[in-house]
Amino acid sequence: MYSFYDLALFLLIYSFLGWAAEAGYYAVTRRRFCNRGVVALPLVLAYGFTFVLLMLLLPTLAGQHLLSFLATMVVSAVVERIGDHFFRRVGPKIQWNQERSRLLSGTGKGLLSSALVAAVYYLAYLIIHPVLLAGVLLIPELLRQAVVVVCFVLIGLDFAAVFYATRTGDAQWYAQRQADSGQKKLAGQIYNAVWKRLRRAYPGLEEGPGKGEGTYTFAKGLCWDKLVWVFLISALLGDIIETFYCGLVNGQWMNRSSVLYGPFSFVWGLGAVVLTVALQGLAEKNDRHVFLAGFVVGGAYEYLCSVFTELVFGTVFWDYSEMPLNIGGRTNVLFCFFWGVLAVVWIKVIYPPMSKGIEGLPALAGKILTWIVVSVMACNAMLTSAAMVRYSSRAVQPEPANAFEEFLDTQYGDGYMENRWPNMIVTGGEG
Repeated sequence: MYSFYDLALFLLIYSFLGWAAEAGYYAVTRRRFCNRGVVALPLVLAYGFTFVLLMLLLPTLAGQHLLSFLATMVVSAVVERIGDHFFRRVGPKIQWNQERSRLLSGTGKGLLSSALVAAVYYLAYLIIHPVLLAGVLLIPELLRQAVVVVCFVLIGLDFAAVFYATRTGDAQWYAQRQADSGQKKLAGQIYNAVWKRLRRAYPGLEEGPGKGEGTYTFAKGLCWDKLVWVFLISALLGDIIETFYCGLVNGQWMNRSSVLYGPFSFVWGLGAVVLTVALQGLAEKNDRHVFLAGFVVGGAYEYLCSVFTELVFGTVFWDYSEMPLNIGGRTNVLFCFFWGVLAVVWIKVIYPPMSKGIEGLPALAGKILTWIVVSVMACNAMLTSAAMVRYSSRAVQPEPANAFEEFLDTQYGDGYMENRWPNMIVTGGEG
């Protein structure tokens, strides 16, 4: 079982290995060294996130090589798509041409390319990962934790510098500022250093539309603000729909919320965000393309959610073991079919008017409300996580170890938790 620090350390390790592979590939093909990461550190986080997800997912499919390969293919493609979207949204004045393409990028490049990407990841997981795992376990735990904390602090500072530079200028402004005396100031030096590295790494970097051009529209395009509201609305509607579905079809009226407070299903909210980011590029395609992509992405997403809740909280919220064509009891072909249908309805019918409605919010009020929503839901999620972890551990450690656990025992005892989530099963697999 991996701890949080183990996963964080492997995220760093595989981010570095991915960066090294890209730098080596670029050096061979262009005959010069270049840092191809977004941040100045030698890291490409998309590789790290992909491998961490595979570390959690693939052990549940041990021995099922075809399913493992398909899962690897889906995870790598979706992470690449989400990473590419994030990369494009780092600065509102940046446009990236094909120079952005990653060494292992398979998204939008055909089934064969995606399969080759998955093969690289899967072979690395089978052959390289066990060796790295054995080596990492030899490092003292305190040293591993210190490395993780220091590296994540550096990543935060590094990203803040990139964010500052890309939010306060553009590619053309960088060229003009080379002779500006303002570059002697710390902010100017940071700005110039970031843009110098980005233009060297991505020669095709171009200036996009500036902030002052045209009327500002709140949450225009596929941005952070838009995704926050997509998550919130979908989490609310998903909880309501699932509650009525279970009540009318199964005759069981029960809470389907993911959190302690409010009718919000995070599974539906995050699912809407994943479908939006992963499938938005297929919005103009035929319905069958969207259906097939939703079938695969939705099924993989549901499977990962099941694995995550079991490993992190030691609980199981759904089990399809009794249904035909199930995959480890975590999803099944019928629900994958529903995911495909939902993807078509979402991308073609629901999301476009929802997007326009969100963009219709007043800019200032929209920004303020967005951060209020983020703050409240983050606190709600953290409190829920703590209550679930304590609920799972209470059977073996009934006495609270500190004041916070005492608060959880008093406020969210076994009776409260079982009434809130009557289908929840404790597996004892929390890590």
